[in-house]
Amino acid sequence: MTDEKPLKSSLELAMERLAKKDADAGVASVPVTDAQKAAIAEVRNFYEAKIAELEVLHQSKMAGTFDPGERDTLAQQYRRERDHFTSERDFKIEKLRRAGG
Repeated sequence: MTDEKPLKSSLELAMERLAKKDADAGVASVPVTDAQKAAIAEVRNFYEAKIAELEVLHQSKMAGTFDPGERDTLAQQYRRERDHFTSERDFKIEKLRRAGG
């Protein structure tokens, strides 16, 4: 019984099913180049810094006000700006991945 294959994790099985599904649908998997990886890392670092800056400013504003209505408004504004940065980052990363180099 030395030719037994090792058991696969549920993640490995799921990835195989997804790869087969993509292959059946005609979706080609294109590996990300080193240049793309570097550009994606740069975009992630940029937006990580922007979000960290936004959070520091938000905490500063929250510490300066005790009015519940204004705090709620500040929290909504923070979430909206954070969502904007996150979606912009994700869009740019997807664009880089599709660029093919």
